[in-house]
Amino acid sequence: MPLAQPTAKPASAEPFPCMMVRRDEQTDRRTQATCAVESIHTGDLPPGEVLIATEWSSLNYKDALACQAHPGVVRKLPHVPGIDCAGTVLASESPQFTAGQSVLVTGYDLGSGRWGGWSAQVRVPAAWVVPIPAGLTAETAMLYGTAGFTAAQSVHRLRQHGVTPDHGDVVVTGATGGVGCLAVAILAKLGYQVTAVTGKPERATLLEELGAARILDRDAVHDTSGKTLLPARWAGAVDTVGGNTLATLLRATQHRGCVTACGLVAGDQLPLTVYPFILRGVTLSGIDSAQCPPASRLQIWQHLAGDWKPDGLQALAQKVALPEVLDKVQAMLAGQTWGRILVRPVA
Repeated sequence: MPLAQPTAKPASAEPFPCMMVRRDEQTDRRTQATCAVESIHTGDLPPGEVLIATEWSSLNYKDALACQAHPGVVRKLPHVPGIDCAGTVLASESPQFTAGQSVLVTGYDLGSGRWGGWSAQVRVPAAWVVPIPAGLTAETAMLYGTAGFTAAQSVHRLRQHGVTPDHGDVVVTGATGGVGCLAVAILAKLGYQVTAVTGKPERATLLEELGAARILDRDAVHDTSGKTLLPARWAGAVDTVGGNTLATLLRATQHRGCVTACGLVAGDQLPLTVYPFILRGVTLSGIDSAQCPPASRLQIWQHLAGDWKPDGLQALAQKVALPEVLDKVQAMLAGQTWGRILVRPVA
């Protein structure tokens, strides 16, 4: 759906804050974007059937790129980042939702093709909205956010492919990141022996508290030998980084194992032969959270609210208001963040 052009301020509307990304007027280049907290009005928002008062959003790597007006994320400036949001319905043109209802939105075009959750109000198509299941608050829903939703989809895919706890260890890469740490926690909750891979050894205690049985340095899954197959170590894997790490995992996965892939921070190329697939029957399963069908999306959120909900999730949370989020953006781009960063859309 195309982004609406700003309209005149309604006479009765009160302004509210958002984080706005604009082209640097001095350079007029997308790569020299500026980010600042601004006040906007309901009439400025893009069209949609559901208007939401945002209680919480979150910071994801895609949001950090949006703050730089990365052309692979942001299609048009000005722009409001935030690929997640949760809050309360203010108004709805859809019979599916009523004022006062607690809802969340993750994926689709939120925060990329249209203005996102770093705003005290968000307006979206009704088809994007998910009722927050019993057992979750808006805050906990955003503690999961797209990261937790992606982690849960990865776990679901492993289980669909028959990877059960009795088959052996499951390895999770990028284990201190948003997807990684939640994948560790969910898998441990379900009884899996989890090996967590990280480049941040100072976070070992956190990973152990989340349920990791073993912790490896990321160099342990970065094989450059050129061997077509490696000794089979894993029943399954949740890979969040891509590149040679993903290729290493595939070459070291057991017969009929499954590896899920959802990231590319280590590279978008896959240096690999077909041997893991035709000799061991390994499955490589891609995870696409943005366009997950509504029925599957609701099923995953119900799991996250119930039988898959780990204990101690709050240990992962760092909470910031809009004026503080840009410091976290720079830290994320430098690879210095961990856990989940929740964004409170207030000035």
